[in-house]
Amino acid sequence: MPGGSALGEVRVVQPVLMLHAGALGRLRLTGVLNLEGLTIPEGELAPGDWGEGFVDRRHPHTYLHELILTADDLLGVHDRSAQLSLSVGKGFAPFGTDDPMVRPPVRYPVNHHLAQILERAVAIAALRTGRVTAEAGLFNGDEPERPGQWPRIGGRFGDSWSARLTATVVPGAAAEASHAHVHSPEHRPGAGTDQEKWSLAGRWDRRVGGHPVYGLLEWARTSEAAGFFVFHSVLAEGAWSAGPHRLQYRFERSERPEEERIARFRSRRPHLENSILGTTRWTTHTVGYELRAVGVGPLAVDPLVEITYAKVKKVGGGVFDVEDLYGRDHIWSLTVGVRLAGGMTMHRMGRYGAAEDGDGMTMHDHHEMMQ
Repeated sequence: MPGGSALGEVRVVQPVLMLHAGALGRLRLTGVLNLEGLTIPEGELAPGDWGEGFVDRRHPHTYLHELILTADDLLGVHDRSAQLSLSVGKGFAPFGTDDPMVRPPVRYPVNHHLAQILERAVAIAALRTGRVTAEAGLFNGDEPERPGQWPRIGGRFGDSWSARLTATVVPGAAAEASHAHVHSPEHRPGAGTDQEKWSLAGRWDRRVGGHPVYGLLEWARTSEAAGFFVFHSVLAEGAWSAGPHRLQYRFERSERPEEERIARFRSRRPHLENSILGTTRWTTHTVGYELRAVGVGPLAVDPLVEITYAKVKKVGGGVFDVEDLYGRDHIWSLTVGVRLAGGMTMHRMGRYGAAEDGDGMTMHDHHEMMQ
């Protein structure tokens, strides 16, 4: 960790409550309450992670992670070959890949803020026809600054937009491409620099030889300040399940901005000016094992262990020095924990209405099959 020493912590991470409701045949409500603001107010120790003023810690998400009202199948009987939906509320913009919370590894990737846009006030139209789904959304550009903060709708809603195209190759396997323009994400009043974001990804989530197999391959690029700063990410992760056992692996090579720090794990927020001191590239390997120890009805108890090795390298110019901060250019991390789940299966966060993938499986579907 910064300073060249080591640190161990015990934390309750990713505590969520989910709600699904429906009315009048075509109205659906999706809600996710996230309590990380109570359990990890200073973030989760995770070298390499960054965003929302946290550095080398994953930040807590806002208490209301998702609250989306969807009017589904608006074409109804007029068009059986296509499905159109409109969704409004607080949630994910239609960009990039699934929230890491619903993917197998517990450890968040470095590229979370390159590969997803979340916790915004959104208005999304989605159209599915055959194997192709198109989404377009408007949202506010500003990121949350604390768990209890709401998106700044007045003066900010609609200043940013995104679009995503997804093609289902076979049930459980899809390819997607997305683009987003995000206005002043790190300066709430709107005087900061803009971002242009691109994402390409392929996802596999189906059985192979009788065993559930999950795989994700993604590429992401974020350009900031009219291209003055550019950050790239390549990530590949997979999981294979056999009975109660699951093995998983993630490779990632992502670049992140190194900003002025006001404390060991925090940078200055909000930015009064662009304060990027340099860029680092994090090459990480994460290997994990998870066991379904208890599976009784809707209750699941899954002990797990993950080991991560990260190599850190400075990219380009700037005054930032890796070894001055960390005392070395490589970092080991160990996670030992237990995952507790009860009730319904988690949905794929960030896909609403016609964009929901009825053929895809989440990691909790994998756990159901492991019994």
